[in-house]
Amino acid sequence: MISESNRGGLAGALREWRTRRRVSQLELAMRAGTTQRHVSFIESGRSAPGRSMIIRLAESLEVPIRERNELLRAAGFAPAYPQTRMDDPQLEPIRTALERILQGHLPYPAVVVDRHGDLLSANAAFHALTAGVAPHLLVPPVSVPRVLLHPQGLAPRIVNLDEWAWHIIDSIQAESVRNPDDQLQRLASELIDLVPLRPRESPHHLGFAVPLRLRAHDPDDDRELTLITTLTHFGTAIDVTIAELRLEAFLPADEATGAMLAELVKR
Repeated sequence: MISESNRGGLAGALREWRTRRRVSQLELAMRAGTTQRHVSFIESGRSAPGRSMIIRLAESLEVPIRERNELLRAAGFAPAYPQTRMDDPQLEPIRTALERILQGHLPYPAVVVDRHGDLLSANAAFHALTAGVAPHLLVPPVSVPRVLLHPQGLAPRIVNLDEWAWHIIDSIQAESVRNPDDQLQRLASELIDLVPLRPRESPHHLGFAVPLRLRAHDPDDDRELTLITTLTHFGTAIDVTIAELRLEAFLPADEATGAMLAELVKR
């Protein structure tokens, strides 16, 4: 039996997720294969859903699996999704696959980060790109957004910092709104204090992507890298750790950038 306190905690949490996703009770009921009346009773604490119903409702609202576990706990159930340490032997196939992707992306930079943007692994091109960054920014846990936007990081070399910094900050804030996380909110606030004010007008973008325009680390080299980024994640993961992994890859926007990156990796 679900206790009254647990039932109330689940009711409020479920209602909050539905409101955040801007989904009506009727739409949620249709997605989850139940009735609006049942959803209404759950949200008011009048009905105690079973474990499978909570999972169906959470899936229908695209609740991250870490938070799905919290919904289950709020209802008095054990978590449904494991959270395996990244260094656990069970994840060796995942680690191997990610390392192959990182190495296969050379000579272009690529990193694997967790949900907070903390670095888990990087290839040689990324390390070459971040040459000259203050050592204290590279002490684990290494925050990739902080490395990119800190005045002692790559920020002084970013030509379009006012544009690109807000692209990063907006992404972090959007994620913290969609999937609330105090650490992400603190990171966004910290970065806002580090970067120039938001541009009043939207600058010209490279097609549909916001480019990263980066000066060479060597002050005697007046060349400029122009990079675009892609973000990949495991869409069907049922382990919290794997579901929260992000692979961010940098791609050259022109042939000159590709040649410069190849040159950097060879050094």
